[in-house]
Amino acid sequence: MLHKKILFVTSEAVPFAKSGGLGDMVTALAQALQERGHDVRVVMPRYYSIARDQLSRRMEPLGVPLGFGEEWCAVFEADITNTKGVPFYFIEHEGYFGREGIYGEDSSSSFPDNFARYTLLSRAAFQLCRAIGWIPDIMHAHDWPTALVPVYLQTWERSREFCHTASVFTIHNLGYQGWFSKDEIFYSQISENDFYHYGLEALGAINLMKAGITSSDIITTVSPTYAQEIQTEAYGEGQDWLLRSRSDQIIGILNGIDTDIWNPQTDIHIEPYNYSATDRSNKIKIKALLQERMNLPVIKDQPLVAMISRLVSQKGIELLLGDWGVLSRLMHYHNQVQVVIIGTGEEYFEQELKALSNRYPHNIRVNILFDEPLSHVVEAGADFFLMPSRYEPCGLNQMYSLRYGTLPIVRRTGGLVDTVTSYQKETGDGTGWIFNDYNVDGCWWALNDAIETYYQRPDHIEGMRERAMKEDFTWMSSAKLYETAYERAIKYRNT
Repeated sequence: MLHKKILFVTSEAVPFAKSGGLGDMVTALAQALQERGHDVRVVMPRYYSIARDQLSRRMEPLGVPLGFGEEWCAVFEADITNTKGVPFYFIEHEGYFGREGIYGEDSSSSFPDNFARYTLLSRAAFQLCRAIGWIPDIMHAHDWPTALVPVYLQTWERSREFCHTASVFTIHNLGYQGWFSKDEIFYSQISENDFYHYGLEALGAINLMKAGITSSDIITTVSPTYAQEIQTEAYGEGQDWLLRSRSDQIIGILNGIDTDIWNPQTDIHIEPYNYSATDRSNKIKIKALLQERMNLPVIKDQPLVAMISRLVSQKGIELLLGDWGVLSRLMHYHNQVQVVIIGTGEEYFEQELKALSNRYPHNIRVNILFDEPLSHVVEAGADFFLMPSRYEPCGLNQMYSLRYGTLPIVRRTGGLVDTVTSYQKETGDGTGWIFNDYNVDGCWWALNDAIETYYQRPDHIEGMRERAMKEDFTWMSSAKLYETAYERAIKYRNT
C-alpha cells in the first residue's frame, strides 16, 4: 500500500483523555500506522483536564463555522516525543470544552450541549487541515461524537479541497448513538434536505450514529464477530436494517493492545515482581501484593477472581447481584474464593456491590474508582478475570488478562469470542472459559468450572496460562487490515 495521509478525528485518546477502549484504540492504531510509514495525525478537544503546560500553541485562532455564525478556537499541539512521533492537535474552546468531564460530569451523565460541542470538533478538523496546508487522503472518525465528519465530506466539503478525501467510520459501541433534538440541527449548518438524505433523521430526532453509518465510505467495527452481530435484530440497537443494507462496506477488525504498556516482563506497576510466559514464579507474589492492597487475607492457594469494568448493564453487572446472583452463589458454594472488583458507573450497581463487599469482607472487595496503576496489579495478581458482558464490541481487558496469564471467564459475544478459546477438560486446551446464554446460570456454570479446575487440575491451569501469555495481540496485524479498509474507502469515494 502506498503511504497515506490519515487524520483521526476523535473525542478521546490516551494519555490525554479516556473514558473507555476508544481512547486506547485511537492512539495505539495511529502509532502503529505511523510506524508503517503513513503520515498520521490526530485532532481532539482540549478538555479542562488536559493541562496547557503539556502542549504548545500551534497557530493563530481558528475560525470554525457553527450555528448562525463562527466560533474562534485556539489550537495546541503535543510534543511528538511523547506520542511516538504522531502529531496530536487540540481544539480549545472555553465555552464548549473548558469543563470537567468528557461527555458529562461523570460516566452516567451527558452535557446538554453535546451536539454543539462535537459539531464544533468535526468542523474544526476541516479548518485545521486548511490552516496547516495538509489535506488528508483519509479522515477516520470514531463513534457518534465525530459522525458528522463523513456527513461534511458528502455535503459542505464535497467540491472543495477535500473532494478526494475518503471517510472511514469506526463503530466502537453501537449502544451509544448520539440522540439529540432536531431543533439543534442549526448548529451543524446542514440543510433540511441533507438532514434527511445523509441519515441524520431518526424518529423525528437527530441520530449521529445513523448519520455516520449512512454517510461514510467504509464502516469498521472493533472485532469480526461484532461486525456480524450488529447486523442482527438482537444486537443492532435499531440500526440492524441500515447496517445490513451496507454489509458490503462493513469490515470487522479486532483491536490490538499496547504491548509496551501491557507487558508483565517490563510493567513498572508490578516491579520488582515482573514475570514471563516461561517463568511465572513472581505471579504468586503479585497476588499477595494485590490481596494486601485490597485488604484481603493473604492466602496463596485460594483462587482470586477479578473484574475491572464500567459498572453498567452492558457489562453484565446485574448477573452478579441478588440473593441468588453469581457472587452470592459463589460465597455459598465456594467460600474459599476471593473476588476483587474495580470500576465506576451506575449508582445502583455501585451500592449493591458495596453491600456485597460489606457482607463478605474477607472474600469480596470492591473499589469504586479508576486507578490505572492498580489495574495492572489486578491483571497480574488475579487467577481469573470475569467479563460476563451482555455484548462486547471488542473488549481489551480479556486481552490484557491473557497477556498476564490471568485466565478470562467470558460470554460468547463480540471480541470476547474472537480472543478467548474455551477450556477443554479432556486435553487441558484453551485459554479461558466461555458461556453462551446471558443469564445467571450460564455465568455461574463457567465460573464454577474454572474454580473446580483450579483445585482439581492445577496442571491444566498452568498450561493454559503459558498458552495465553504467548498469544499475539499486537497492533501491527490490525494496522495492516486498516490499510486495506483505507484502500477500499478511497476506491469507493472516487468511483
